[in-house]
Formats: sequence, structure tokens, C-alpha cells
Amino acid sequence: MNRIRLVLAEDHRIVAEGLKQLLEPEFDLVTIVEDGRQLITAVQEFNPDVIVADISMPILNGVEALEELKRTNPDIRVVFLTMHQNPAYAKRALEAGAFGYVVKQSAVRELVRAVRAAAAGHKFVSPAVTGELEKLRMEGTEANMDPARRLTLRQREILRLLTDGLSAKEIARSLGISQRTVEHHKYSMMQLLGITTSAELIRFALQSGIHEL
Repeated sequence: MNRIRLVLAEDHRIVAEGLKQLLEPEFDLVTIVEDGRQLITAVQEFNPDVIVADISMPILNGVEALEELKRTNPDIRVVFLTMHQNPAYAKRALEAGAFGYVVKQSAVRELVRAVRAAAAGHKFVSPAVTGELEKLRMEGTEANMDPARRLTLRQREILRLLTDGLSAKEIARSLGISQRTVEHHKYSMMQLLGITTSAELIRFALQSGIHEL
């Protein structure tokens, strides 16, 4: 039987090394990347069976990378490994198409199981969040009620960098786009969200959780 081929996305090197030691005896770990953009490139290059990814990563977070990957590969299988036990994060990840959601505190016990489940086409969610996740689902909160979901992938990327304190010029250099394009996205976001100042835009990012992801 062929071993399940994995790509691991984790931006903390010590954590990545620990996960490597956990996963390599069980699976074929083809590469490790450190941000969402690198993850997209690695998936295109290696075509893994399953991706294990942190949610909180630089440039693109894990959920945004998954959304981008699903545009060209709707069957992509991602298991998120995250410190977030907040069920809202799990709900968003699963709505984006994740096959697994494992909290890092339970990785040793649950991650291998989650990867095997994903490879078999089944979903796995850490028991630590399933109860609260079900409560959240029962509340019937619609995804389209979340204003952050109305922003494009590029807009969320720019907003996260703005919240990190980067100027429009620095963001343009980081993303390889023009400063004018950055400003256009910034004001498009403000218009869409009914926000009139940069300070309000940053406050929205912090309150919506965009900056944490």
C-alpha cells in the first residue's frame, strides 16, 4: 500500500520540527512550507494526498489558502492544526472545505487519525471543540452575516498587513503590486463596510478576527 503523501504548512520552525517527527513515521512528508502562498505553490508542485496546515500563517492564513486551492482543486483535503479552540474558527474552516480540525494540544493523540480520516474521505474534528461547534451551528448563524466574508482574498491580505502597521508603500512592495492598487483596495473595503477612517478599518480587522487568523 502506498503511503499517504503530505505537505505540512507551519510557520514556527520548532513546532514544524516536532510535527515532522510525529508525521514522518506514518506518512510520506514531501515538503514543509511556512506561509499560505508557499503552500499553494507546494500543492501545485507535489499534488499531495492530504495537507496539514496551521490556520495562523503569514501572508495568507490557512483558510484563505484553502479557499484559493479549491478554485482549481475542489477535492483538496486539508487538516487544520491550530491553537484556536474557539468554535467560530472551526466553523469557518469546515465551511471553507476542511476535512479536519485538530487543536495543537491534542496533536499527538489526534493528528495521525485526522490525516488518515481525510485520506479516506472522512472528516475529523477534535472532541475539544465539537460540543461548542454544534451549539454554534444550532444558533443558525449564517456565514454571509459575517462582514469579513464579504472581502476578497486580496483585500483580507492587505487588511492584515495594514493591521500589522505596514504602510501602503510597504504592502505594495511585499505583495508585488502598486501602491495605487493597495490604496484602491483599502478604500474599496472602507466603502463596502461603511467605514470612513483608517482607524475604524483597523478596529474592524481586530474585532472580526482577521488579524488573528
